[in-house]
Amino acid sequence: MRRLTIGLLSLAICGVRLTAQGNCQISNTYSIFFPSYSSSTVQTTGLVQFTCSNNTAYTIGLSAGATAGATVIDRMLLRSSDQATLEYQLFSNASYTTNWGNSAGTNWLAGTGTGNQQNAAIYARIPGAEAFSATANGTNFTDTVTVTLTWGSNQISRTIQVTLQQVAPGCGIGANPLSFGSYVSAALNATSTIQIACTGGTLYNIGLNAGNGAGATVITREMTGPAGALLNCRMFSNSAHSTNWGNTVGADTVAGSGNNEIQTLSIYGEILPAQFVPMGSYTDTIIATLTY
Repeated sequence: MRRLTIGLLSLAICGVRLTAQGNCQISNTYSIFFPSYSSSTVQTTGLVQFTCSNNTAYTIGLSAGATAGATVIDRMLLRSSDQATLEYQLFSNASYTTNWGNSAGTNWLAGTGTGNQQNAAIYARIPGAEAFSATANGTNFTDTVTVTLTWGSNQISRTIQVTLQQVAPGCGIGANPLSFGSYVSAALNATSTIQIACTGGTLYNIGLNAGNGAGATVITREMTGPAGALLNCRMFSNSAHSTNWGNTVGADTVAGSGNNEIQTLSIYGEILPAQFVPMGSYTDTIIATLTY
């Protein structure tokens, strides 16, 4: 039984000597290699090594890749044997927040040469809760990304191989925020969603914990506001608000079976009426756990 909770080369070396002012060279690239994917987020890195003359302004862009329909936001790994695809993303920062594309002044990497070798890490990620066909279990999902180093009116390019070695049966989970809006002491309802992706036939359960409120339970959760004030709320798995959503497998969790596609489950929230609390913002963090 596994539990997922919400709350990754070969090297060729060559030397480059720059003698002309305002010149750049790509000296080496590292391939991007994902060992395995089973619908849980996986991350890894690649690398571009380059040298530009001192004070030479440069930019480095990454193409959308070779798979039809891919963009620099949503690149695609392809398995040629059955045309199965998986989305992946490339970023220029270690926190995986700055997309790396090839558009001027927006999402390419810019810098200034030092006359010495410089390194530009490529941060690669396959998002969690991404569905894939059961027939895609196996090896060799690949893509090829073009790296373009530009300085002045000049540019040179290299390709980087992107490989996912193994797709394994498994599950992934993603969730969206639940926002109630404004509360004025009358019952207030809101909904949100959880996304599940499991290989076909995989049985799973989704549980929601009690949250962080002092004294909270999976029956009555508590959002915390100004000076520690508490605002009670509940969470249900049905629109009639009659089936509480807790985290005890077989009792109050939500069960399902994977179908090789992304499945969306709704969370139905309710703030209880007639609560008189100080004005302000009230928040809580609920952990969704996928057991399979």
